[in-house]
Order: sequence, then C-alpha cells, then structure tokens
Amino acid sequence: MMSSEHLTCGWLQQLLVVLLKLCLTFAGPLRPLNGTQCAAKGPASYILVFTGHWSPQAFPKQYPLFRPPAQWSKLIAVSHNQHFRLWEEGAQASAGVQNFAELGLTVDLMKEAKEARKSRSVGAMYRTAGIPNGIGHSSTELLMQPRNSLLSLMVKMIPSPDWFVGVDSLNLCEGNRWKQGVTIDLQPYDAGTDSGFTFSSPNFPTSPAENITKITSQMPNHPANSFYYPRLQELPPIASIRITRQSRSPDRQTPMSNHILPNSISPQRFLATPLDCEVSLWSSWGLCLGPCSRGGVRHRTRYILLRPANAGIPCPELEEQSECVPHSCMRLQ
Repeated sequence: MMSSEHLTCGWLQQLLVVLLKLCLTFAGPLRPLNGTQCAAKGPASYILVFTGHWSPQAFPKQYPLFRPPAQWSKLIAVSHNQHFRLWEEGAQASAGVQNFAELGLTVDLMKEAKEARKSRSVGAMYRTAGIPNGIGHSSTELLMQPRNSLLSLMVKMIPSPDWFVGVDSLNLCEGNRWKQGVTIDLQPYDAGTDSGFTFSSPNFPTSPAENITKITSQMPNHPANSFYYPRLQELPPIASIRITRQSRSPDRQTPMSNHILPNSISPQRFLATPLDCEVSLWSSWGLCLGPCSRGGVRHRTRYILLRPANAGIPCPELEEQSECVPHSCMRLQ
C-alpha cells in the first residue's frame, strides 16, 4: 500500500496543475512591462524622409554661404530597445557622438551601436547620404521589429562647432499596433564638447565636457551666438522628419533615392525671421575742429556688426557730433 505521504504529495501536485491551468485561462495575453515594449505581431516597414529647412530667410544671422556653405551630413539612424541610447539631452556625449557632432565621422558611433547589437539592444542601423545644401531631402527605408521598436537618429550641421539635429528613442509602436506615420520638427542641439559660438568658430574644446543641450533663440544667451534671436520666442524648425508606414506587398516597392521628394510630400514654408541691425560701441570723441570758444565741433563713430534682414530694425546713425569743450581743442596753425 502507498503511504499517506505519497498520497498527500500526489494530491498537492494535482492541485498545483489545476491552479496553473486556471491562471493561464483567465490571465489573457501577456502585456508589455512598460510603455517602451511592443506587442505588435511581426515587423513594420517605414519610409523615413529627412528635410532640411536651413535657409537664409529663416536663419539670416551669420548664414554660411561658402567655405563651406550650409549643408547637412549623412543621417545616422538606429532601431533599438530601452536598454540603448544613441544620444540623450541632459547627458554627456559619448566618444562616438562627439566625433560625429564635431567632425561628421561615423566610425565610433557605429562601433557603439554594433557593440550594443551583441546584447540585442540594437536591431538595425541605417544611413543616408549627406545633403549639399541647407534645404534638401534624404530618405531611407526602415524595417522595425517589435523587440526594437525605438528609433534614434542624428544629422550634423555643417559648418558648426558640435551642433546637430536628431531624435532620441522615438517609439513607433503603441501597445500591439505600429503607428501609421509620425512627423517631427527638429531643433538644433549642442553636443557640449566644443565651446564655439558661431557656425565657423575654430576648434575650442570644452573642458570638462558639458551635457547635451538644446539651442534656442536665447540660449546660449550671447549676442555672438549664431542662433541668438532675442525677438523670437522660439526658433523656427531647422529641419524635420516624416516617417510613413509602407504596406509590404509580395512585389517589392521601388526604393526612394536620396534628395528625391515623393509627390505626397511638399516642402514646408516658414516666415522669414527678422534680423535686427547690430552696431559697435561708440569710439572715443575726436579732437575739436574750429574755434575753441564757440562754433567748434568734435566727432565720434561706430560701425555695423550685423546688417538687418527680413524687415528687421534698421541701423541707427553711425556718426555723432557735439560742441567742443575747451580741454579738447585743436588749434589750427
């Protein structure tokens, strides 16, 4: 005969099996642990179009016309999960981000992504060709997987000390569905590794390095900064991205070439940014010319630092005169 211990053990095992079946029956499908996880069934194909809006009308201050003219580097994009960050506002730039933001080099940035790929934190890496003008388009096809539904990208502004535009951890999945499309206006960021104020500033390393920050119309708060427009509440978009989901049919779609804008996408028009005149400080007063007692005059001058554009405030007078004072007279021989 079986002992009472064996009978009790068998009864407990059967009870556990029944309880487990009940749990599986009423639990329903598994849900993502947090908002960054995707429960979509299967991958999704997208077309990403990057558009540069960097024009002399929207950004007239110190607009680069030559050596080199305003242009965009190649676009670097990475699909990943919540365990990877290509770049992050408020955090320090990695070596790869620094080399890309300062020099446009992608080697270290790609190495960082490939290293994260070993742990499956990164899915795929994409790139487009650069754009030789401030206004233009580039595009690439994306294949997003549920396990790596986040998208990050960077494009360097050329010329600039360490400025770029980008997207950090954009989730193209909502719960168990892929988004149909996303459009985002982009603003410039400072990588925090070079202290230059203007587009063509010479190399001036920031030591110690600072965090990545967004550049605004009033930050950095310095008149010499190329993006300093104190009359504006915010800068107009300097670039934008449009991500559109594609239907994947058995017949492969024709890939989109760089700089070719699809008919369904039209370039955006932005109001011209007014640029006020900026002048230097007054020079010191010159010596008086004419009689020392009455009728003599003295002069001082200033010069234009920045000419107005797009209906900005015109320049004030550049020369001023006043009556002589006895101690500054010059007697004519």
